[in-house]
Amino acid sequence: MYVVRILSTKPLRAAERARLATLGEVVAWEGEGPIAKSFLFDAIADADALLTSGTRVDETLLSAAPRLRVVSTSSVGYDHFDIPAMRKHRVLGAHTPGVLDETVADLAFALMLATARRVVELDTYVRQGHWQRGDDEVLYGVDVHHRTLGIVGMGRIGHAVARRARLGFGMNVLYNSRSRHESVEQELQAVYLDLPDLLAASDFVVLLTPLTKETVGLMDRQMFAKMQPSAIFINISRGKTVDETALYEALTSGGIRAAGLDVFEQEPVPHDHPLLKLPNVVALPHIGSATHATRDAMRQLAIDNLIAVIEGRIQDAKIVPELQELAKELSQSCGQ
Repeated sequence: MYVVRILSTKPLRAAERARLATLGEVVAWEGEGPIAKSFLFDAIADADALLTSGTRVDETLLSAAPRLRVVSTSSVGYDHFDIPAMRKHRVLGAHTPGVLDETVADLAFALMLATARRVVELDTYVRQGHWQRGDDEVLYGVDVHHRTLGIVGMGRIGHAVARRARLGFGMNVLYNSRSRHESVEQELQAVYLDLPDLLAASDFVVLLTPLTKETVGLMDRQMFAKMQPSAIFINISRGKTVDETALYEALTSGGIRAAGLDVFEQEPVPHDHPLLKLPNVVALPHIGSATHATRDAMRQLAIDNLIAVIEGRIQDAKIVPELQELAKELSQSCGQ
């Protein structure tokens, strides 16, 4: 009798394990930190499904997993998926778009406000005893309301950021994306611009692009040079979309005013990274979706996706765009 086997690269709660156990046998990593490579490769050898949130799924892993049918990641980003290798091995990849949009948009504004009003810098100023009566312009920041926001990448999260900006802060919204979004233009009076024009016109730039071959190093010296010296740069996409040396140069030369960063090229970011030494940088440990409610919703959707594929309801799973054709093919072979 064939028994479905499921591997989770992170510990499972009792209720989550119970849901997955309705399909077959469940194995989960229960150790501290990331899953041990030896454990992963031993367990993946006879796994039909992999539940993860960042494990690299490449040719090496897939070659060691002849039974694998689906990898379900508890994240909206899936740059840890080697798409060509997954196509070759006919393994579907699912992700969790939608459930984290509002939470990540909240963080975008947290970074905008923190950098504009120098929240972290002035918190340190107070704690170190520098605050004195008569302090005046030394404490000044810049306004967020009624300024111009440029959004690079107008997906669901970008739309949520734009809605906050326009309806909550009275901001003018500019955007650049792979395609035009008439609904955002009509609802929020957003204006589409080419990237160089957007950078030149924006008081705040929020980077929200997915990590692709085209977006690696998107924000380089040339692009930072187009921004206003008074502008603030926010990155909540992926660290590799930014040339960090170019960003450091822009921040230290007066090319831009400040930066709020939730992501870095190397994560965890080294404690001695030059960007962390700058007072006009607010740095966070990749917490875009990190609230209890949102992370739980992502976990549940990842499990839903995995169950749907194993049960043959591929159309009900959130399959990543690049594997939609494979999903259609496999759905047809299942008689759907």
